[in-house]
Amino acid sequence: MDNQSKTARAEEKLLLPRHIAIIMDGNGRWAKKRGLPRAAGHAEGANAFRRVALYCKKLGIEYLTVYAFSTENWKRPKEEVDAIMRLLEKHLQEVLDRLEKDRMRVRFFGDITVLSPRLQALCAACEERSKIYPAGQVNICLNYGGRDEIVRAAQRWAFDGCPELTEEKFGSYLWSAGVPDPDLLIRPGGEMRISNYLLWQLAYTEFIFTDTLWPDFGQKEIDRAIGIYSRRNRRFGDIE
Repeated sequence: MDNQSKTARAEEKLLLPRHIAIIMDGNGRWAKKRGLPRAAGHAEGANAFRRVALYCKKLGIEYLTVYAFSTENWKRPKEEVDAIMRLLEKHLQEVLDRLEKDRMRVRFFGDITVLSPRLQALCAACEERSKIYPAGQVNICLNYGGRDEIVRAAQRWAFDGCPELTEEKFGSYLWSAGVPDPDLLIRPGGEMRISNYLLWQLAYTEFIFTDTLWPDFGQKEIDRAIGIYSRRNRRFGDIE
């Protein structure tokens, strides 16, 4: 963190969120503005992800959850989906190669069984080899949909035949089991919706929408979002 960021945070006495969730939006528009193919935007978006993940870990954010590929993204043109999958393979291999340096835990939320054997193996290796690191967990939502997660959790609960269902019990069937709900959701790219993302977990999350496209995201944008979050009064249904 540069001196200016340190000074700003000290002056505002910022309250760090424990868990930040991000909808990584705007890759295609970023590329279009520059006359580049959409794949170039996704590649630059992957660079932004690594930049933001490392900065959040440096700040002391315990959990970062990102929307990498939704259940609805399969509707995109095949050539774009194929390019995204190749990029995911490349990025996850880089994550593995840098684990000892970056020292971040990695988990995946979503149904990865429909992905290629290569991608499934990379996901499994990232989770297994990174679980030894004590701080800074990144959750990557891959072939993920909030409604799909809730339906699958209900199916698993019904299969187990549990006689009583509580919110806590239901949460244990979600892909996010064991991870606290996000304190802050950031959506870059100018859209103001949550797009089937973490529908159960976002019940009391603070939302911040910004016009900045995801490939342009970095320390300044994260600091700004945390500053806004820190000034909000989270009552969780209580009075002032």
